[in-house]
Amino acid sequence: MLKSLLAAILLLVTPVVIATDPAETLASTSEERFAGDDRDKRYIVHGSSTTGKTPEKGFGLLVVLPGGGGGADFRNFVESIGKNSTGPDWLTVQLVSKMWTPEQKIIWPTETNRVKKQRFTTEQFIDQVIADVARKNKIDRHRVVLLGWSSSGPALYAHALRKKSVVSRYLVAMSVFRPKYLPPIQLARGKSFFLYHSREDQVCPFADAERAGKDLRAAGARLEILEYEGGHGWRGNVYGNIKKGIDWLTSK
Repeated sequence: MLKSLLAAILLLVTPVVIATDPAETLASTSEERFAGDDRDKRYIVHGSSTTGKTPEKGFGLLVVLPGGGGGADFRNFVESIGKNSTGPDWLTVQLVSKMWTPEQKIIWPTETNRVKKQRFTTEQFIDQVIADVARKNKIDRHRVVLLGWSSSGPALYAHALRKKSVVSRYLVAMSVFRPKYLPPIQLARGKSFFLYHSREDQVCPFADAERAGKDLRAAGARLEILEYEGGHGWRGNVYGNIKKGIDWLTSK
């Protein structure tokens, strides 16, 4: 019951975006694709690798799992993140959540927190999208960052807590931390987490970020928490603060 109630709250609350003066950039292209030609594995590439020279070590890759309902309606916001929080040597990809049933409450179902009729996990979806992008573009494996907020945060933790993962850098904003629905916390060793949370958050309590910080550090993870004011939602210097997280995650 608690799990269903929490999932419903995270689904219904779509963070408000109150950004301050994002940098103006040239318009980029967006392209819809399907990982492995599977129509259920829909994703959007923001930014074009054909308009400039491929970086010597490859493009950085920001993989975004939107919060709220996880749908394509976050397209403009995610594209703005790519324009204002990364650089020309980065690609940004946005996964689009798959709703397996009309009554589904968990937006990003995982191996340890599944839903009815689920055909693949979010962990598999993420890995297949990264592999799909890497087949078409040279990717710098040391600059692959996963970004999620609210309803997608638990899936990012689940993706990180595996023995073998193609990603080791995670930016989790305004989300919950529920170890009982996750793999063993010891698997966080060697991973990096940047948490972005408000103490006034009444949807996803700040105490979750504090517990995540304590537990993940104890397990051997590298972790930083950046606080912001105003409660649940993207507020203040949104793109600048996301950039801080990406820069910190890729600094080692």
